Amino acid sequence: MTVTGILPTYQRFVNGVPVPFSRRSFRPREKYVVFLVFVTFGIVCFGTFFFLPEFRTGGTAESVYKVYDQIKRAGPDLLIPPPPLENIGEAPKLLRHEEDVKEDPHIIGDRAKLRAKIEQDGELKVLERPDVGKIKTSSTAKHSNLEESHAENFVNRIIIPAAQSNHYPLITGGDDDDIVARERRDKVREMMKHAWDNYVRYAWGKNELKPISKSGHSASIFGAMPLGATILDGLDTLYIMGMEEEFKQARDWVANELDVEQVVSDVSVFEVNIRFVGGMLACFALTGDTVFRDKAQQIADKLLPAFNTPTGIPSALVNFKSGTSKNYGWVNGGSSILSEFGTLHLEMTYLSDVTGKQIYRNKVDHIRKVLQDLDKPNGLYPNYLNPKTGKWGQHHMSIGALGDSFYEYLLKAWLQSNKEDNEARQMFDDSMAAIFQHMLKTSTNGLMYFAELKFDRPEHKMDHLACFSGGLLGLASKTLSNEQSNKYMKVAEEITRTCHESYDRTPTKLGPESFRFTEGSEARALKTSEKYYILRPEVIESYFYMYRLTKDNKYREWAWEAVQALEKHCRTPGGYTGLKNVYSEEPQQDDVQQSFFLAETLKYLYLIYSDDSLLSLDEWVFNTEAHPLPIKGVNPFYRESTH
Repeated sequence: MTVTGILPTYQRFVNGVPVPFSRRSFRPREKYVVFLVFVTFGIVCFGTFFFLPEFRTGGTAESVYKVYDQIKRAGPDLLIPPPPLENIGEAPKLLRHEEDVKEDPHIIGDRAKLRAKIEQDGELKVLERPDVGKIKTSSTAKHSNLEESHAENFVNRIIIPAAQSNHYPLITGGDDDDIVARERRDKVREMMKHAWDNYVRYAWGKNELKPISKSGHSASIFGAMPLGATILDGLDTLYIMGMEEEFKQARDWVANELDVEQVVSDVSVFEVNIRFVGGMLACFALTGDTVFRDKAQQIADKLLPAFNTPTGIPSALVNFKSGTSKNYGWVNGGSSILSEFGTLHLEMTYLSDVTGKQIYRNKVDHIRKVLQDLDKPNGLYPNYLNPKTGKWGQHHMSIGALGDSFYEYLLKAWLQSNKEDNEARQMFDDSMAAIFQHMLKTSTNGLMYFAELKFDRPEHKMDHLACFSGGLLGLASKTLSNEQSNKYMKVAEEITRTCHESYDRTPTKLGPESFRFTEGSEARALKTSEKYYILRPEVIESYFYMYRLTKDNKYREWAWEAVQALEKHCRTPGGYTGLKNVYSEEPQQDDVQQSFFLAETLKYLYLIYSDDSLLSLDEWVFNTEAHPLPIKGVNPFYRESTH
């Protein structure tokens, strides 16, 4: 045998013939030695594992998990500790106060840098809890169940802490002292659960639910593709009502399933802004979860091409895929609509503040400037404005459809800014003075209403949509004492009464889409096309504001009448439906559960039977879709970007 390497080789020969190597090649003594080596190795490994201090007590699986759980629960806090949130449950619980939450500004700055780094690292992963029996861990800190359940899945979830404050707004709980109010609020919560559960069961991920057909429904305002409109619109209502599991389910869909990049059809800039962007920003304010902020920004970025017009007045429709935009074909002269391009300010301003990107604020500030520079006929704003020429279209004016929320956002932009946007408040007061002079009417029997103007001629018709104006004027009266305050409150009370009459004068006790005032009929719909009810919130919205502002219990009673009517005529085993004729004793149902029923109607009903501290009007302003946005400077949940 010739040795060719540095180390000797071993080869066995039998009768001079080399034998291939195998376990049979070992002699009995060699086999015994190998066996002893393996046994010794196994004893050492097992003994080391068994006698480690952390594993001396309890079952092995449970002990392993204790160490794992300690590391995992420490992980999120090592990155960015969650903000102080209240417990969510059936009983009201105040948020933790300053002594419980001490934030070093240097640490906050470091967290901001770390967040930016984490956001760049798309590969960040955190181990999920292994399924090892029912192992409970204790915690001395009080966090909401929502926060605890979300901490289980920290992937792509970063929390923006609330600002330091000795007072945090109440955003869940809020039981009223009155037992009747509590019982009624519980009923509204049950209605929300019925509406939501059936959406989940029959239309999950679709825009809306058809409760009778038990299938999904898509409206043209969202294009032809499912965007989960009910999820985006209803999320904050779930949170406010303390529906923890439902909220987490919806939040996970937003994080993992919502993909606006795949939308190839035209969508309404206005509707997407107030429902989707507004809904996501409200959830970000309430929770600090940046998934919501980032989704709001992603959606808003898809709306920006609509502003690419000669005047900067956005078009009504935008295609998410191509970026092309256009106005509705039915609008004369290719005009944009006042209530649509005038109802962007709250969301876009807040989005700029939480992202640190000024493009959104710049877009809506430019709209404001264009409107300021235009001559207003009789001080009024027509419903149509051409985005190419910057000239008014037909001189139609309304505080209902096509005009309504423009006026709402003037007042609320001032409130959102902590009353610093005086330009917005002045525009509101000036426009209300003109509207009171030219459009405010009183019927023969003493019902006050806002008529519509068409080429300076009044049309004695008021939309259900215009019924929000009662609450709006009440809010204007209570938020600034001036020469108009008493007038605002008087009109607010009378308009809300008129809108209640439009409900009370129907067999169903639900109001029509619009109603007229003639010599023979008041606060009643006359045309078939005006007699439907699609679960709209505006009348109930005014009940909510007027109760909060005046404490007159009649508004709670009127709201309860609406609850009973909804239960009698609109509730089905598969959810809630609109009605085709509110004047019919047995009305035909339209088979659509609108997303705003969950976002607005049920939210306002819930809040009217809650304590005033729940989403206080001193700390929050509701967008036109009832999504609460924090007031800057007074609400620590504003969560303004530091960069």
